[in-house]
Amino acid sequence: RMESLPEAVLIRILASIPAVDLVLACRLVCCQWKNLVDGAGLAGAESQENAENWQNFYFLSKKRKNLIRNPCGEEALQHWGEVENGGDGWKIEELPGDFGKEFPSEEVRKYFVTSYEWCRKAQVIDLRAEGYWEELMDTTQPKVVVKDWYAGRSDAGCLYELCVKLLSENEDVLAEYKSETIAIPQDNDANWTEISHTFSNYGPGVRFVRFEHGGQDTLFWKGWYGVRVTNSS
Repeated sequence: RMESLPEAVLIRILASIPAVDLVLACRLVCCQWKNLVDGAGLAGAESQENAENWQNFYFLSKKRKNLIRNPCGEEALQHWGEVENGGDGWKIEELPGDFGKEFPSEEVRKYFVTSYEWCRKAQVIDLRAEGYWEELMDTTQPKVVVKDWYAGRSDAGCLYELCVKLLSENEDVLAEYKSETIAIPQDNDANWTEISHTFSNYGPGVRFVRFEHGGQDTLFWKGWYGVRVTNSS
């Protein structure tokens, strides 16, 4: 019988079980198993630093993913709201594009490109709908890492901006990151640049994340000579 085994042997048996089963099944068997799983650190050494308990650690690990939908334009403008189509509006193009460079990752094949007046688009992420329950957001407050990639054409100058807000239930702004207006000169190298920001210790009440980015060209040429964006996360 399992309960008759020495704890050292039981720990070795439990150590061979996948972390997901340890968290969702083994910890619930009895107090002894729960204490062994927690005390021996069987589900991963990061748990003590990243979460208050194994369940939070497991869910945060499984949900460490990109919450932006359609980040590379594979579905046109689907999932992007509050779209501002200045000039000739947003367009989706294939990499590398005219006077452009390939993206660092071969998995990214398309990008969004802006026109001669400001083009903006946004997504609002419902954290509860994504599985981040209120207690988790209010007590553990997992880090929210925001990333975006932008580039210009080598033959045209352009502007780029990123603004991300953490919102409450009533969509009050609890934390905000806003980049400066980044100017890319004409005759640039067309390389892709990553911009990132990490929200942490932002306090209780966060229920939504609002991600907005955009830009335009600086030459006011008809068409799509403005900043290019892709692989948002």
